[in-house]
Amino acid sequence: MSKTLLSRIKPLQNQKPSSSSSPFPLAPHIKKLVNETIEILKTHPQYDQSLEIRFSDEETHVSEIAHHVFDRIRDLELGLKFFDWLSRQQPKSSFSNGYACSSFLKLLARFRVFSEIELVLKKLKIDDIKPTHEALSVIIRAYAESGLVDKAIDLYTNLFILYNSVPDVFTCNSLLNLLVKCKRAEMARKLYDEMCKTDGGLDNYSTCIMVRGLCKEGKVEEGQNLIEDRFGKGCIPNIVFYNTLIDGYCKKGDVENARKLFRELKMKGFLPTLETYGAIISGFCKKGNFKGIDGLVMEMKQGNLNVNVRVYNSIIDGKYKHGFKVEALETVRLMIESRCEPDIVTYNILISGSCRDGKVNEACELLEQAKKRGLEPNKYSYTPLIHLYYKLREYDKASDLLVQMTERGHKPDLHTFGAIIHGLVATGEVVVAMTIKEKMMERGEMPDTAIYNVLMSGLCKKRRFPAAKILLAEMLDHNVQADAYIYATLIDGFIRNDDLDEAKKLFELTIEKGMDPGVVGCNAMIKGYCKFGLMKDALSCVNRMIERHHHPDEFTYSTIIDGFVKQHDLDGALRTFGEMVRRKCKPNVVTYTALINGFCCVGDSDRAEETFKEMQVHGLLPNVVTYTIIIGSFCKQRRLARATSFFELMLTNRCIPNDATFHCLINGFTNNAPTAVSDDESEEINKSIFLEFFERMISDGWGHRAAAYNSIIICLCCHGMVKVALQLHDKMMRKGFLQDPISFAALLHGICLERRSKEWTNLIPCDLNEQELKISIKYSESLRQCLPQGMASEAPLILQTLVEDHSLKAKTG
Repeated sequence: MSKTLLSRIKPLQNQKPSSSSSPFPLAPHIKKLVNETIEILKTHPQYDQSLEIRFSDEETHVSEIAHHVFDRIRDLELGLKFFDWLSRQQPKSSFSNGYACSSFLKLLARFRVFSEIELVLKKLKIDDIKPTHEALSVIIRAYAESGLVDKAIDLYTNLFILYNSVPDVFTCNSLLNLLVKCKRAEMARKLYDEMCKTDGGLDNYSTCIMVRGLCKEGKVEEGQNLIEDRFGKGCIPNIVFYNTLIDGYCKKGDVENARKLFRELKMKGFLPTLETYGAIISGFCKKGNFKGIDGLVMEMKQGNLNVNVRVYNSIIDGKYKHGFKVEALETVRLMIESRCEPDIVTYNILISGSCRDGKVNEACELLEQAKKRGLEPNKYSYTPLIHLYYKLREYDKASDLLVQMTERGHKPDLHTFGAIIHGLVATGEVVVAMTIKEKMMERGEMPDTAIYNVLMSGLCKKRRFPAAKILLAEMLDHNVQADAYIYATLIDGFIRNDDLDEAKKLFELTIEKGMDPGVVGCNAMIKGYCKFGLMKDALSCVNRMIERHHHPDEFTYSTIIDGFVKQHDLDGALRTFGEMVRRKCKPNVVTYTALINGFCCVGDSDRAEETFKEMQVHGLLPNVVTYTIIIGSFCKQRRLARATSFFELMLTNRCIPNDATFHCLINGFTNNAPTAVSDDESEEINKSIFLEFFERMISDGWGHRAAAYNSIIICLCCHGMVKVALQLHDKMMRKGFLQDPISFAALLHGICLERRSKEWTNLIPCDLNEQELKISIKYSESLRQCLPQGMASEAPLILQTLVEDHSLKAKTG
């Protein structure tokens, strides 16, 4: 519709139609005339001529029925044709009175033709024509339902000025709903109060929308008061209101008040719905109360309510967040068995959880399963896997997934790029991560504070502090504001760069700028003080945290405990541990590891072992640092049987040793020759694979270092850590160690246990002669005896074949 057409609209003087939207039926001749007009518009190619002929001798003026025609037209094209014809009539027969224009506006609103609506409204304002209350209400509703919040508010304000009243309740509810969604709390409350003042301007849905909005802001009590203001003290009229309040309390973390309402609604005779259970289960998930969830699920089943996919998703997500073991594939099977079809959100949660646990094969299987079930994977399906592949340095697989994701129409976004960059930085590939950041910006996707923070942190850890400062300057140039985490990273960078003074200046500057460094910033500064042995300053920083109403966390206390240990002040470490427990701050693996290190440093291995057991009683799994400290301590004390006992416990618990662990064992067994094992520990020899093979190799004439190295390889292979064994073997060969019969037998044994006997030639070289292969067979037989009952290895057979091949070559050669 053009401005030329609009310019033809002229107001009719003293011309009033019978009614805009009369509740009474049309007079027969009017009804007939309206129907004939619509029929002409529909069927006559030369509709303009036909209309002129039809109205030429008609006593009823076209302006009197124009609004009825627009009200009955259900096709926008017909409406525009009629408008076009009317606009070309003489001014005396123009349709431009408030009623006709209003009906035309309603038609345009039904079809969401907003640009034309605005042109018409502008023209009417110039010509001082007042659209009807109903027409403005319809347009406001159209704006609201289309999410055009500012336009809806402006038109609502105009309507209120023109008519001193609010639109109809349906329009108000649409606008109220949009205001709540857009978090325009003040305007929403103003509209609600104006609705309250109007007779019939409010219904239960209006109150429910407002309560939902208050609950989203965490103002659940205010929402409950709003209900009581309308319905009476202590009165919550229906289950919908209960569900809204329960959901509000649960999202706020106030599960106790949610439970009170849950009990109250049942006492009043209301039946909880699926939404009720979903909300309360979600609250229980946040608190980790899975025993309570089991009871609620049982209650649902007794009430013939099936657990739906949203509830399942909440439970699965909650279990992952609280560190519970989730069998992903089994979970899917159980869901399908209970007739609840997993959706893509289910698979995304499971894929993300599997990736967090490092189970890349399981995550891939879940992704393929989702596709087979007809679900469309999205960026949340691919991103965790891409992130994990980058962490595992399997860049080709990560790139393949990225291509696959793009081909499915999901372009990498901020979240995806963030995951890639985080994965690369986690593996130390900061240069590659910086390249990805550049490519991201070339695509028009600006990094956010979190991405800059990860990159700066990676650069600082690589001691490339000048590059981190350049990155900060770039970030500020792009108007990305630095937050407390950025400053904490830079403080940490200064400390890594051994520049405590600059770290202190930046910390104080952060506070001067009115920015709260928060727990993260304070922890970075505390770490610096502890690194330089300034324990009084570290404790002073803790006191400043508490004064600013921040609670020291497990990182704070663990850092200080570790600081005291490094200053050989075990009493200070124990005092801090006691303070941590008193403040109900739960110690973590790092806390216990620091204490274990403290006991080991003073030679108190008994208390170190007690602390080791205590951490496991509290559900904490020792990490590679914990095991290595204890193993190293026992090696220094010449208690080698205890050292090997902890090494094999480490492998049994699937904790992967590192170079430091191997170094402790090899040095321990090399430097304590010739007896290697103290007499008081001889009873433990029979329990250790390591010691069994070490002693045997020594008796066979092998050197202590080679025997220790081969014993490690044997233990790794017996515990299914062949990949780690192969990596260690490669490192040792690069250091000048030659392949020997025992390491070859152990690696072959491990490869066969993984059912990869056909691949062994691709994994390990074999440069052994016939005599050496016979030694391998002897040790391979011993390894076979270590297998659990019922298990077999093809290694002895492969070795025997190799010996026979050598014999045959010798005879024919």
